[in-house]
Amino acid sequence: MSIIEERMSQLTEEVKKLKKERNAIILAHVYQRPEVQEVADIIGDSLELSRRAAATDADVIVFCGVHFMAESAAILSPDKVVLLPEENAGCPMADMVTAEQLRAKKQEMPDAVVVAYVNTSAEVKAESDICCTSANAVKIVQSIPEDRPIIFIPDKNLGAYVASKTGRPMTLWEGWCNTHDWVTVEEVLKAKEAHPQALVLIHPECRPEVVALADYVSSTTGLIKYARESEAKEFIIGTESGILHQLYKQCPGKEFYLATRRLVCPNMKATTLGKVKEALITMQPRITVPPQIREKALACLEKMLAVK
Repeated sequence: MSIIEERMSQLTEEVKKLKKERNAIILAHVYQRPEVQEVADIIGDSLELSRRAAATDADVIVFCGVHFMAESAAILSPDKVVLLPEENAGCPMADMVTAEQLRAKKQEMPDAVVVAYVNTSAEVKAESDICCTSANAVKIVQSIPEDRPIIFIPDKNLGAYVASKTGRPMTLWEGWCNTHDWVTVEEVLKAKEAHPQALVLIHPECRPEVVALADYVSSTTGLIKYARESEAKEFIIGTESGILHQLYKQCPGKEFYLATRRLVCPNMKATTLGKVKEALITMQPRITVPPQIREKALACLEKMLAVK
């Protein structure tokens, strides 16, 4: 065992010990570093983690993800201590819409239903009617009466995908995921040329022309499930590189190739095992949401969770 591996093993044991002492639960998004995923109690996408955060009986929630995810946990579990090990782990797409901008848009379209991707701030959720994730966005839009116009924020790529699946015209916000939007048609075609037997699995945050090349489109956990159950042995992956850890773990004997090496989110990779340990020791950084914002944002999230 190398010095680095020995240190990681020691850190892992220290985190597990602290977790038990604090009666904490560790939630990790599948884009997190492998060693962070390995100490997590629950690994999933935004929808799964939101549901589990709301149901936990732990005293402390350590959210290994980005800021809006920890905020969602704080909204759903106000009586829990919610920790975000890396305070500066943000989401550029979430920053592309502000509550002030959304209020102005709502004045232009007063009859519209605002569907907010969970990748938004608590303040924006408080101004929205219902949330969605990439896993349930189609169902959420289908649940809205057909005579109501829809404003979909902030991801235009996910919005375009949902519109194509539902046939619902929507006003799409001009936002995008910096990581997924990098993937180009040329890169996917090059990957297909290099691996002609591989199926192409794409996240709907990618551009429409990239999504059009996919054999299957879904959220992160949806992509993992598809790869696990498929008879295919090779896959080209069009989502953040952190997913590879779970893909190899859950799909033994199969091969996975990233559509591009640029599929790395620096914010998702900002959380380290050392920061998880420090958060459990200091009980900081703690994420809270002001009561007046939380109440409105909670209604938005609860409406999403009620759609089955």
